[in-house]
Parts: sequence; structure tokens; C-alpha cells
Amino acid sequence: MSIADVLEGKDYSFPKEEEKILELWDRLDAFNEQLKRTEGKPEYIFYDGPPFATGLPHYGHILAGTLKDIVTRYASATGHHVTRRFGWDCHGLPVEYEIDKKLNIKSRDDVMKMGIGAYNEECRSIVMRYSKEWEKTVKRLGRWIDFENDYKTLDPSFMESVWWVFSRLFEKGLVYRGFKVMPFSTACSTPLSNFEAGLNYKDVSDPAVMVSFPIVGDADGASLVAWTTTPWTLPSNVALCVHPELIYVKARDNDKKKVYIVAEARLAAVPGAVPKPKKGAKKDDKPEGGFEILAKMPGSELVGLRYTPLFPFFSALAAAEGSSKGAFRVVSDTYVTDDSGTGVVHQAPAFGEDDYRVCLAHGVCEKGDSLPCPVDLNGRFTEEVGQFKGLYVKDADKEIVAVIKEAGRLVEAGSLTHSYPFCWRSDTPLIYRAVPSWFVKVEEIKERLLHNNTLTYWVPAYVKEKRFHNWLENAHDWAVSRSRFWGTPIPIWASEDGEEIVVIGSKEELERRTGEKVTDLHRHFIDHLTIPSSRPGQPPLKRVDDVFDCWFESGSMPYGQLHYPFENKELFENNFPADFVAEGLDQTRGWFYTLMVLSTALFDKPAFKHLVCNGLVLAADGKKMSKRLKNYPDPTEVLDKYGADALRLYLINSPVVRAETLRFKEEGVFAVVKDVFLPWYNAYRFLVQNILRMEGESGAKFVPVPPEQLQPTNVLDRWIGAASRSLIAYVAAEMGAYRLYTVVPYLVKFIDSLTNVYVRYNRKRLKGAKGAEDTSTCLSCLFNVLLDVCKVMAPFTPFLTESMYQNLRTALPAGAPESVHWCDFPATRAAQSGDERIQQSVDRMQRVIELGRTIRERRNKPLKSPLTKLVVVHSDADFLADIQGELREYVESELNVRSLETCADPLQYATLRAQPDWQILGKKLGKSMGAVAAAIKDLTDAQILDFEKSGTLSLAGHTIEAGEIKVLRDFRAPAGMSADDVDANGDGEVLAVLDLRVDDSLLAAGLAREVVNRYQKLRKAAGLVLSDKVDMFYDPAAGTDVAALEAVLAGHAEYLRESLGVNVLPASSRPAGSVVIASEKTTIGGADGAAAYPFTALLATPAAALPAAALLAACGGSEELAGDVAVVVASRDLGKLQAEAAAAGGKVVVRVNGSEVTLRVGSELFFSASASVGGSA
Repeated sequence: MSIADVLEGKDYSFPKEEEKILELWDRLDAFNEQLKRTEGKPEYIFYDGPPFATGLPHYGHILAGTLKDIVTRYASATGHHVTRRFGWDCHGLPVEYEIDKKLNIKSRDDVMKMGIGAYNEECRSIVMRYSKEWEKTVKRLGRWIDFENDYKTLDPSFMESVWWVFSRLFEKGLVYRGFKVMPFSTACSTPLSNFEAGLNYKDVSDPAVMVSFPIVGDADGASLVAWTTTPWTLPSNVALCVHPELIYVKARDNDKKKVYIVAEARLAAVPGAVPKPKKGAKKDDKPEGGFEILAKMPGSELVGLRYTPLFPFFSALAAAEGSSKGAFRVVSDTYVTDDSGTGVVHQAPAFGEDDYRVCLAHGVCEKGDSLPCPVDLNGRFTEEVGQFKGLYVKDADKEIVAVIKEAGRLVEAGSLTHSYPFCWRSDTPLIYRAVPSWFVKVEEIKERLLHNNTLTYWVPAYVKEKRFHNWLENAHDWAVSRSRFWGTPIPIWASEDGEEIVVIGSKEELERRTGEKVTDLHRHFIDHLTIPSSRPGQPPLKRVDDVFDCWFESGSMPYGQLHYPFENKELFENNFPADFVAEGLDQTRGWFYTLMVLSTALFDKPAFKHLVCNGLVLAADGKKMSKRLKNYPDPTEVLDKYGADALRLYLINSPVVRAETLRFKEEGVFAVVKDVFLPWYNAYRFLVQNILRMEGESGAKFVPVPPEQLQPTNVLDRWIGAASRSLIAYVAAEMGAYRLYTVVPYLVKFIDSLTNVYVRYNRKRLKGAKGAEDTSTCLSCLFNVLLDVCKVMAPFTPFLTESMYQNLRTALPAGAPESVHWCDFPATRAAQSGDERIQQSVDRMQRVIELGRTIRERRNKPLKSPLTKLVVVHSDADFLADIQGELREYVESELNVRSLETCADPLQYATLRAQPDWQILGKKLGKSMGAVAAAIKDLTDAQILDFEKSGTLSLAGHTIEAGEIKVLRDFRAPAGMSADDVDANGDGEVLAVLDLRVDDSLLAAGLAREVVNRYQKLRKAAGLVLSDKVDMFYDPAAGTDVAALEAVLAGHAEYLRESLGVNVLPASSRPAGSVVIASEKTTIGGADGAAAYPFTALLATPAAALPAAALLAACGGSEELAGDVAVVVASRDLGKLQAEAAAAGGKVVVRVNGSEVTLRVGSELFFSASASVGGSA
């Protein structure tokens, strides 16, 4: 096989070519084959966080999936076996929510009437609703991951491992039963998640009351005053909370003979506290009333005070005098604010998350103990609060306020309109209520969590060191149970009195203890099973109702996906922790956290070694992406329009990989195609075209010389080799550190250098301008670099690299891998002597060229117009030697200058001046700034140069350091030249000086460049490719100064031949057998009043050319015979004529009317008009 021709960039569809690559991968079974080829190599363990399949993938999933694919592809290419299994989160609220909507289920009772079995099977039926859409999208993105052997949290094997995890925690004493305060629907008799609680907010008017709590033993008979909008929680009050740092006041109401304690900032909110002017009072009259301030104190001084309960219902819980345990005490916490209320918050731990947390922290209640919770599942008061028994809590507000008023404890009653959560199912107000829950003791292992976090490596590091560390440091015990149906049942069997508990750790144990065969572990398969009591005469143990929080399941995935410890024990234990995980920033409080908690509790290890955390993808307007608002493009449409590679590279080369936000813009994806892929593809296409051209001319297949055998002498060949070695070393180092955000910009910059430096500057060499050997070397260099780039970029852009590789591999020796993704990542090659210098010199050369182009643009000197001289000014002798030597021809060609000179003395073309950095020095020097600034401006050139070398300077008694003075170089025209004759441009390091003077020879050279431009455009318009051979002719228009035009062409014949590959000849010399395939009327010159030369440019097929004098001599001077021979040769097929000449040793015999004439190639016979005048074949 040989390298095949490829489409022009404008005709190449990246998305369509990606579809072809997907077909190729299917034919090769490429992913599975990669796994087979890497078997036996070190394992690289990757955990895939499970998404729900009840929704479609969005850009957040695409981003995370791309990150995972890049890292795991790279791991495979660097000598690892990387198992990649997709995972599905199948249980929990999202699934139940969908079924509740579908079946119009409004309450827990509705589920019970339907039957848990029927309900759960409905849930099972939709779990994988969008799995095929997920698989299609993931595959289209080029992500290699196993869907056939995926893991699902609903699989009995996975659920059994979850049971094992929980049983081990129980054995370690890390499980207890306590309470969790959650949003609660009294209509549905069920707790809701925070997600559900946020679905239905309404503005409502609630009572807002101030209530007094007399302090036991206070000398002034003072009462603390608390404010609440939920009077129904007051019967359950057990504590009052103040802020330890706020200032509180003890104030007497002399009218009512009451003394109150409230936050100083909230005193004005208490009725009567602020003096009011009398009716009809004069301006100078003092206001009446107001409270008398008796004392001020910080909240911390109130802590420990006991107070008289508002109701007697839970008085038995009261703290003993001097005790730091028990109820009806003042406690403190910083969640209390002084922007509303009184700065005193009443605590009812069964009905407030903060209340419960604060009361636990201060010993008002204990973990695992029962709480004062006199409200049943229907939201009605129980007999514990006798006089309110049976009342619905919201309806009881008025009665409770009335009782408080009658007791003389009501300070004020009012109302407040605010936003309040309602149940999305029943449309009734939610309450917060303590729900019995099973907890994992996270606080007990907090120090080990913090330690294990230090053993992990995160990108970016600040997420680990700040966000995740802080979350761990403030971690609370984890409520792992949920009062739901569709989930992994908690494997606890308990007696009715709670005295006997059995935690099941496996299906086999359950079968053994119950004597029943178990096929599925969901509720409707096991809830009926009982375990005999170990206590004689006691009823059997029954399973508790709860299921696991789905976060417990996802945190168990390292074990569940392998069915550990029941299977794959050695595989797991030899490869734990995992090498790599990646998800979004939100998972610091989700999956990353649950992984860490469970692995620490089980094995005292982190669950992973390396973690890449991505940020959030927002819509272009900075808002959250919304289907309703349609503020983002559909991912499928973007893939169809630009391709997966473009989307992947756009996402990865963005702030989102550093855990920052990305505003998704479709034009950014297009920019990747335009600015990265098309230049890269065109460089590849240029290689292919020139390989085909060389093969066509030589008749031999192109065989690239391997990098280790190449001994390039050309400076750019050595440079691209050095740059390629640097690229490989850099990517290997950065990927080893998981810094994807540094890799992609470097890759993009390299591709830019490859296309805009190596290919651009070597176009003539690649086309064969310097002979076959040089062309082969140049093509080999470009081939090797493009092959390396394919292998380096393969993890990032798997489709384009595969497409290129499939063609390039046809030039490789037999046995080359059939897919680029089966290739090893290029081995890091040691830097060669001079690598650093040549890379630095070429980088500077590029800057010189850019500086020169800028001068031309601002002085309106187009590149087609040659200039006399460029002077490059720099202090580095090595760079000046390089640019004056090997790099010289490229600078002269790119800037179209006749000569290049160098100068090591910057003062020859510039004057130096120093300016103070006012902002920096102003802060440092203060009043001395004026004197120092004047001294800085008076510095001589020598002093400024010394300062640049040493970085320090003493002025006016002050030491000035680097960065505090700005050194400016102002261009100075050389002696004898005006500002119109010369211009300069610099970047602070290198200075480019252009001589702008023009003479007749430069004008003629500019016309020659225009000629080249016209014929190149005509070739492109005719649809010709590089390997298409044509002759070029010109036909001067009437009135054209033919002699002047011919003089331009003759004077620059070598340049034209080198640039176009053929001689440009007058139309009169076109052979009879030559066919015109394209023509165009055009003009060169004419700018700025110069002479214009209109002519018709012609492209014609090559045809045999017979120089008249040589042909006449071969015909013995017979003009008639010469004419007949010319007619015969013109009628012959050029290809056959060439073959005949080759077979006969460069001769062709023509027989005409009995005469035989021998034509020698290169003497009487040429195979193109261009060849007949010399310089080209």
C-alpha cells in the first residue's frame, strides 16, 4: 500500500470523517483489542462515577467523560492495562420522582396500597430509559469505555457488596441510630430530599411572635426574649441560643415593670424600647417612655443561664443547677444573627437542623437518644402535649399564642410574609422534622480522613487543600438511611424492642439465617423474611424499613463494581486505591467525599491516588444551562456540525479544567476547527501531496528515514526535531502530573509552529527545490514529526489522529499497529547538543519576522514589494550568528528583503531612557519619590545598562531594584537616513530595523513576486493539485511594453522557476500538442503610479517540444521533413513517448515517408516547453 491522496481542507468534513473512524473502530474491535494487547501490563485503575440514566447527557457529562477518556487513553499508551467500565446510578429519588409523576402518586399510603413490589418494578422499568442515548453520545465523543460489562447499583452483586460495606462499619462500631432533621411532608407522611423541598416555594403569611423566658435566679427578674415564626414549635422548646460575640443588653420596661435581655442591635424591635414623642409635643420636649439600660454583656456571658420552661411538657429534661448537660439552658452558636428577630433563637431540636446540631454540641440532647418530638407523621400533636393533642401544627399556632399570652409570656404578636416550601406532591406546607435515621460515625474518624486526604494528589491542588479539607474538617456524622422504597435495603434485622440487632453482610448469610432462597435484594424480595431471635420466647427479628442513601451506594462502587469481597479479591486488594478519578467540583461534597469516608472507615486508606476536578459549564450568558430557556446549543448539533474532536479540545483548553467556570460558546468550538485543525490538516495534506509527487517522479515508494537514523543538516530540520523532543518530554511530564490545562496550550502552540514555521518555510524544499536527497530528508522529518504528533495528540483528539495515522502507516514497515490507539506514546528522547539554542534562536527569528511584518503594515509596504535590508539588533552573539547564518534565508524570504545584517550594540539604533514605576516606588519611597524620580530621569546610558545587568541601583540614598524602573528604548535613525528611509520595531529584547528605500531593481523583483502570485492563484482556481504538471505561458495584452515585461521575466527567471517549478514562457512558444486548461487576464504593477503590465496567464498541458534548429539539423536540413516529424510527434501520446524514450536509452525514432529520424531527449526532443529552455525537466 502507498499513501493515498487526501481532500483539500475546504472539502474535508471533520464530523463525517469521524463517522468513518467509528466504523473502523467497530471493524477492528479497537477498544477490546487494545485491552487484549495490554494484558499482563501493570494495572491502571480508574473509577467511573455513576450517572443516572433517567436523563440525557449534557455538557457537564461530556466534559467529565472527555477528561476521563484522555487520562485513561494516555495511561494505556504508556504501558498500562486500563479496564474502563461504565457505571449507572439506578436507585433513589430521581427514579421515584419520575414514577410518582407517571402514576400520580401523592403519598406514602398510595405506594403501600399499590404494593412495594409493583412500585419497585415500575421503577426498575425506567432506570435504563436513556441508556442507549447515553451509549450513542459517549461513543460519538470517541470515549472508549465498556458498556457491555457495565456495573449497575441495582445488580444483586453490587447490592451485596454494599451490604458487606455496611456490615464491616457496624462491626467496627461506626454505626448508630439517631435522628436527622429533614423537610417533611405531613400530607404524604414522608421526609423529602432538599431537592424536592426546593421544587415548590410560595409566599405565605406566618405569625411572628416574641416570647419571654424568665432567667432562674436573676436579681432583676430578667427574661430572655426569643422571636419565632413557628409558634407550633414552642411546646418542644428545650434551649435558647445566643451569638457568643454579639453584645446583648439587659433593659427595664418601667411601664410594665419587666426586664428583658436581647441583642443590642435588636432592642428597637421590642415594643416600647425606643422613646416616642408626646402627642402635640414641642420641638425641645423630651420623648416619653423607652427602656432603661441596666447592663451590657457579650453573648458568651449568658451561656449556662437556666430559664423557666414555657410549657411543662418536657420539664423532666431540665438541667440541674451548675450542670453542662440537660435542657432549658442558654447555649451559643455563630449561626445566630442580629439582622432580624431579637438575637435570641429558641431551640426545638426535633424541628430544626441547626437546632439539632446546636443542642447536640451543647449536651442538651445526646446522639441516639429520643428527642422531644410531639408531632406524628400526619403533622398532628400527640398526647405528649395534652392540651394541643390532635391539632394540626399549622392550625395550632393561634391556640399556642393564646396560651402564651394568658401566661403573661407574650411580648409581641405580629405576622410576616415570606417564601416558604410546599410539598410538590400534595401542595401543602412542609415542616422540618426529626426523622429516625441510621448514621455512620464520621466525626470519630475525622483525623484519619484529614490524614488520608494528604496522601492524595488533586488537580487543581487548591480544591483539595481548601474546599475538600474544610469540608472534611467540619464533617458531621452521615445519615445513610432513607425512608424510601427503590434502593438497596439497609440489612438490619431488629427486634421490636430494639434490644437485638443483626446486620447481614451477604446473601449467603441471609439465606442461612432465614432458611429462604434469595434471588434479589430489593425490598419486595426480602422484607417478609424474618430471623429467629436468639432470646427464647421472643418474636423473630424483622428488617427495618429504610433503604440506603444512594450516595452510600456510589461511595461503595470500588467494591460493588467488582463484587468484592465475594469475587475479584486479589484484583481489588492488589490495586487499591485507584489510580485516578475525575468529576465536577460539586462532587467534593458528594462522590469524592463518600469515597473517602468509606475507604477510610474500611481500610484506613484514600479510595484514589489522583483526582482531576472540573468546573461548571454555563451558558454563554453566564447562566445555568436551561432546556426551558434554550440558552445553549444542543450537544448533538454541535457534534454534527464541528465534530467530537473540536468539542473535546475546546472544553479541555479552557478554565473549566482548573475547576473554574466556562461560558460555553459555539464559536469557540468553531475556532478550534479554524485555528488548530485546519492548519494541522493542511500541513499533513502538504506532506501527502509531496510524497505523491516524489513517488510519481521517482517511481519508487516513499520510505521515511526513522528519527534515530536521520542526520539532518538543515537548520529547520534540526529545529523541528528538537521541538518534537521537547514536546514529547513536556507532555509526558505534564500528563504525569495530570495538568491537562498546561498540555493543550503547548500542543496548540507546537502545531502552530509546525504549520507556520516548518511547513511554510520549507515549502520549496518539500517540493524538491534542493534535490532528491534533501527532499527525502525534509519529507522524513515532517513525516516523523506528524507521526509523533498523532501519537501525542491521540488521547486528546482520537478521531483526527486516527484518520491521519491510517494513511501515514502505509509508509511504515510491515507490522505497524493498525490503530494509533494501539501505539505506545513516543518514548522521551534525550535532548541533543544544541537543542535549546536552536529552539531559542528560531523563536527569536519568528519574533523578528513578526516585528518586520508590523513595520511593513504600518508603513504601507506590502510583502510583495522587496526591500533592501533588515538589521537585527540583539546582544546575544549566538543568536546573531544563527540568524546571520543558517536562519538568514528564511528571514530574507519571509520579509522579502535583499540582505540581512546584525548588530550587537542596541545604542547604535536606539536611545535609552529610564522612567520610575510611580505606583511601585510611590508606595515604597513616599515623600522621597520626587528626588528619586528626578535622579532616575537623569541616568546616563551607561548607568541604565549597568542597572539592567546588576538589577540594583543606589539613588538619592535609596536602593532601587529591578522592576521599579522602566527602561525604554526609543528608535534613532542612523546618520544620513531620514525617518522616511528607515523604521524599527522591538519587543523589549530584539529590535528589527527595516531600510524602506526602494530602487528599480527592487521594483522589478516585486513584479516577479506578483507573477508567481498570479500563476499560483490560477492553478488553485483550475483545481490543480501539487502533482499535476502544467506549462505556464503569458500573452501580453495590446499596448503592453513587451520588452519591459520580458526583461522582468528574464531577469528573475531562476526565481520564477524555483517558485513555480517551470519556466514562464511567451504564448508563442507553446507546442502544437499542448492544450490550454486555464487562462486569466491579469495585470502586474501599477501601484503608486508605477508602470502596469497587463497580460493573459495560460496554464497548458505539457507536450513534446522540438527546438527548431536542433530538429532541422537532425532532419539533414530538410524543412519539409522537420515539419512532418513535428506533426507526427505532436500526434503521439506524451506518456507513451516518454516510455519509448526511456526504453531506448533516451532516444525516439520517428519514421516519415521512408525517412527515419532519431530524436535525442534533451537535444532534439523535450517533454515540455519549459524543459526545452533549460532549468526544469
